[in-house]
Amino acid sequence: MLRWTAPEYDGGSLITGYVVEKRDLPEGKWMKASFANVIEHEFTVTGLTEDSKYDFRIIARNAAGAVSKPSETTGSITAKDEVDPPKCETDPMYNQTIVISAGETFTLEASMEGKPIPTAQWFKGDVEVENSARAEIKNTDFKALLIVKDAIRVDGGQYMLVLTNVAGTKTVPFSVKVLDRPGPSEGPLTADGTLNECAQIEVTSSYTMLVIENVDRFDTGKYVLTLENLSGSKSAFINVRVLDSPSAPTNLEVKDVKRNSVSLSWEPPLIDGGAKISHYIVEKREQKRMAFTSVCLPASTDQVKVSEAPLPPGKIVLVDVTRHTVTLSWEKPDHDGGSKITNYIVEMQPKGDDKWTVCSEVKALEATIEGLTTGEEYSFRVIAVNDKGRSDAKPLAASVVVKDITMEPIINLLFNTYSVKSGDDLKIDVPFKGRPQPEVSWKKDGQVLKQTTRVNVVTSKTSSKIVIKDATKEDVGKYEITLTNSVGTKTGEISVIILDKPGPPSNIKVDEVSADFICLSWDPPTYDGGCQINNYVVEKRDTTTTTWQIVSATVARTSIKVSRLTQGTEYQFRIAAENRYGKSHAVDSAPVVAQYPFEPPGSPTNLHVAHATKTGMLVVWGRPASDGGSPVIGYHVECKDQSSILWTKVNRGLLAETQFKMTGIEEGLQYQFRVYAENIAGIGPCTKASEPVAARDPCEPPHNLRVTNITRTSVSLFWEKPEYDGGVKITGYIVERKELPNGRWLKCNFTNLQDTYFDVTGLTEDVQYDFHVIAKNSAELLSVPSETTGPVTVKDDVDPPTIILEDKFRQLVVIKAGDIIRVDAEITGRPLPVVSWSKDGKEIEAKARCEITSTNFATTLIVRDAIRRDSGQYVLTLHNVYRVFAENAAGLSAPSIACPLTKAEDPQFLPSPPAKPKIVDSTKTTVTLSWNKPLFDGGAPVTGYRVEYRKTLDDEWIVGVQNTKNTEFTVVGLTPGAEYVFVVKSINKIGVSESSPESDKQVAKEREEEPIFDISNEMRKTLIVRDGSSFTMTVPFRGKPIPSVTWTKPDVDLRVRMKDRNSILWQRVNKMVIRATHFKVTNINAGLIYEFKVAAENAAGISAFSKVSDAVLAIDACGKWRIPVPM
Repeated sequence: MLRWTAPEYDGGSLITGYVVEKRDLPEGKWMKASFANVIEHEFTVTGLTEDSKYDFRIIARNAAGAVSKPSETTGSITAKDEVDPPKCETDPMYNQTIVISAGETFTLEASMEGKPIPTAQWFKGDVEVENSARAEIKNTDFKALLIVKDAIRVDGGQYMLVLTNVAGTKTVPFSVKVLDRPGPSEGPLTADGTLNECAQIEVTSSYTMLVIENVDRFDTGKYVLTLENLSGSKSAFINVRVLDSPSAPTNLEVKDVKRNSVSLSWEPPLIDGGAKISHYIVEKREQKRMAFTSVCLPASTDQVKVSEAPLPPGKIVLVDVTRHTVTLSWEKPDHDGGSKITNYIVEMQPKGDDKWTVCSEVKALEATIEGLTTGEEYSFRVIAVNDKGRSDAKPLAASVVVKDITMEPIINLLFNTYSVKSGDDLKIDVPFKGRPQPEVSWKKDGQVLKQTTRVNVVTSKTSSKIVIKDATKEDVGKYEITLTNSVGTKTGEISVIILDKPGPPSNIKVDEVSADFICLSWDPPTYDGGCQINNYVVEKRDTTTTTWQIVSATVARTSIKVSRLTQGTEYQFRIAAENRYGKSHAVDSAPVVAQYPFEPPGSPTNLHVAHATKTGMLVVWGRPASDGGSPVIGYHVECKDQSSILWTKVNRGLLAETQFKMTGIEEGLQYQFRVYAENIAGIGPCTKASEPVAARDPCEPPHNLRVTNITRTSVSLFWEKPEYDGGVKITGYIVERKELPNGRWLKCNFTNLQDTYFDVTGLTEDVQYDFHVIAKNSAELLSVPSETTGPVTVKDDVDPPTIILEDKFRQLVVIKAGDIIRVDAEITGRPLPVVSWSKDGKEIEAKARCEITSTNFATTLIVRDAIRRDSGQYVLTLHNVYRVFAENAAGLSAPSIACPLTKAEDPQFLPSPPAKPKIVDSTKTTVTLSWNKPLFDGGAPVTGYRVEYRKTLDDEWIVGVQNTKNTEFTVVGLTPGAEYVFVVKSINKIGVSESSPESDKQVAKEREEEPIFDISNEMRKTLIVRDGSSFTMTVPFRGKPIPSVTWTKPDVDLRVRMKDRNSILWQRVNKMVIRATHFKVTNINAGLIYEFKVAAENAAGISAFSKVSDAVLAIDACGKWRIPVPM
């Protein structure tokens, strides 16, 4: 059999099969060994010649019809039976002794392998275990199983599993201990000692028997039986009397001798043989004779029966009393006088009457006296009568008042639960009493109990009995007896348990399905057979066969994971419950296919090249829209040259991230990429090929982006070319804008822009925008965006012209004749101002020696070969010029004369007030406020804010600050404990706004805030410091009142030492570990002067001690003190 793994790369199409080839060694040709398509990753090559050598290889084929190169060969393999000694694996629980209780079932199980398949034998001790009703052996080719049912004590011991094949033998031990009732004690004792050797004792799981054969009188005595187990012991005794012939009489003497008679006397024998001596036998013999003859012969007289009157009856009991009757019962006399009792006479005596009257003559031991007067008190007595006469009268202990007696029914349940083995008879007897006689009714599980030929109810005056023949599990349930009379009703419940095999499990569910395992669960049987479910037996079968295989016969829980399944195969399972009385019927599950419950993932999304250079590219993609039901475990990336048709896998292992950096590319070539996602179920489809991207360095972004002009609908931008063009010419620019604060970047130019300036039009007035520029080169590579302009508000804006000169030009500049005069100036202004240079009041014109260069943001004056007349005052003038053109169909007119600069602006008003101010902080005398800027500034910038306040009980407002430019202010000089409200007013050049809404009421008091650390992510990084150098850690915090600060180091133990200043001995102060950098020293003597020092300790050891502290006098502080100087 050959096995192999799938190729790492499938050529872009699914692998559809394999071809297996073989060749004879040493000079054979390669030939097909498989003539059908092999889909699996294993194949058994048949038709080989024994002891011949072969070589094998595998060829893969995909859905596109492409065939791979042959795999590496297996090397030389000789075709012969492979021999492998037996091997065995067992559950770790079998490494310890298996302990079970008697009556339970235990299973010994082991997985085995070997070549050829070994034979398995089970041994207990040295005896092989045979298959029987209780010991069931179920061995397969790969598993050995021994099931022992209804275990008894002798089933405990050492079991051995012996696996044997031609390669060897493997022995596996198992140890089993069965907990059962104790066996007989060694040497049960009689009254005299240990049993003799003739005693035989037999013990089973339910009874024990003692047999003594050929007993004699010495076996008489008291026998004690003792049962003992882990829970305790119990004893019982039996008195045994052995009847034997008596021993010989003793002290035989001749008392008197006469001519024809002899008087003899003797004493009774010492042993009477266990019974009374009935008579003696006297024998004689003549002196000359050897034989004895009997002297006394039995008398042959008529039988005479001696009798007399009987003794009085026994105890008399009052059974029942009604308003007209009395029922009595009594016991037989202790002695009948030697003659049979013929009848009993009952006599009665009314109260106050001396005469006894016969009221009843009966033969039974009970009589009912009728016709009595209600409310009268009577006395009763009973006389026994035989052939010789009447006995003495036996009176009732107390007189009886004739009246009705009422009593609520009383149920005397002997047991609350009855259990019986299936098929046996069950009797339930319930004694009761009540007056008047109650009516009895029975129910089962709430329904009236129906009597059948198998179920009968027998009720007497004092009890009710249910008799169930051949009990079945249908008889299980709650039985309810109800007694009802005129006084009340009483109900009792009895549970009946039928001991039998359990019912089948129910509701088999498939919890999880995978390619090689299936998890099942089920509900326990509704009927457990009256005892605990020991285990469940789980079997499986391939739906193409009818043969069931045991998965496990010892499942303790109601779930199991069935493993070692074949992917794609449909299985069916059946489950049976088992208790000590047997195994239930099995219940079948629905067929289920062993396969992954999910599919390969979909194709990744948004594949693109995020960055490209001449040496590498960064490929980025998104997760698939569908993961197929299982998490994606990785990705595969393929690439190709745009002009090629062959895709090449570029990652060696699975990629966990959604990006891949590819290196080793050729500069100038254009590359495309595609990506596959993979989960446990396999590899999904690939993405569409990405757009071709050239392997070139990108150009740098434009720089020095500035806004040159702003109107109410447009913004003019200017920038400078990138410093690096990526090795090819810059062909254009892309201008993008974003509306603030939450807009998206949108393209502004829809044609190629080659200039380094652009007017963005179509903007919305009073809306803020941000702008950036992207450069593009001839390789169609785009740069990253430039730095943004920052927020720009679109509105007509006029800035006066400004000039920025170097400081040296603000003083007299001295130039030598022949040198160059160069003046550089930066200029600003909106709209762009007109630049003019003048000297001594005359405008300078560009000439051969004089050169003027101006841009939108700078101007330069250069005078070459300076001469003396070039000395003077040079003036740079900036001004905005407005002029008007007229236009008709013929064209534009000449411009008008330029007018003076006029600034266009909106009308201006008072600003709106700020929103309601918020209370930020407070102390006993101050309150800190904050507020937001007003929504409308009145058309003129807000120059400040006025804060006013008043007490809540006053109407007069007090100015806290006349004008502050900030939006936060602290009002001081408040009265501690007083309550205040605050308002804020906006100020612009027009005036002061209305008041804002009043703030929340605030009492001038200290505010308490929990301490908080303001620790940034940078501060959380590990600080690395060179040994011996210093370092500083700064941690911002806040809290009200200002919190005290303590630094600790968790792995440092501070050891504190102290001593009296006049002593030389240091003593340790702390017994526990100190984590903080402060410690309170106690148990010191008042008036002494102490010094202290501290050392730190960590896992590496103890540091040197610090310098000794200043001397401290141990005294309660009451002012300044001075250390006394020793004289």
